[in-house]
Amino acid sequence: MIVLSGTIGAGKTSLTDLLADHFGSNAYYESVDDNPILPLFYEDQKKYGFLLQNYFLNKRMDNIRDAQGSQLNVIDRSIYEDLLLFQTVAAQGRATDVEVDIYRDLLDNMMEQVDFSDQAVVKTPDLLVFIHVSFDTMLARIQKRGRDFEQIEHDAGLYDYYKMLNEHYSQWFEAYDRSPKLMIDGDEFDFVEDVNAADSVLALIDQKVADLGLK
Repeated sequence: MIVLSGTIGAGKTSLTDLLADHFGSNAYYESVDDNPILPLFYEDQKKYGFLLQNYFLNKRMDNIRDAQGSQLNVIDRSIYEDLLLFQTVAAQGRATDVEVDIYRDLLDNMMEQVDFSDQAVVKTPDLLVFIHVSFDTMLARIQKRGRDFEQIEHDAGLYDYYKMLNEHYSQWFEAYDRSPKLMIDGDEFDFVEDVNAADSVLALIDQKVADLGLK
């Protein structure tokens, strides 16, 4: 599997679309528009944060299971990022340390490479692609896609949450060691709006895929 990572508004879904079309593979998406917990979370992060993380964990395991069978199937968010998002919520006092510890233990247990079925499920990606964007680009993308519950004008506290999250993502990627990885500069290569930038990004990923012998 090729798995995308990056902060809110980085362009993960757009790059997932590009990669699946480019490779002729299947794409698997994060549950957002059909997520009944997400709008509640933005209304009250402290109340719904733990529930949201468990909802996402369950859905991401579904994506991992469904993506088996091809090294070039694409998932639009890594399961490993959710702990970072939840830790950021906790750092703002909107979740407890106990909730974070329980979630971390649950994630670790679910990611154990244990097979209870006739066919093993490979849970680690063949390649993780991290889209790095600046804080300004992140805010502009969030505003452009127009989801009301994500807009900082509706909740001033979201500004600090987004800023902290963006700052922590680079540290997260630096420490990530579960699989081969590649960073794409989403400011330099605006693959969402620029066809030439999209072609450049696909060429970078093609080279990494070839180096890893995935195609």
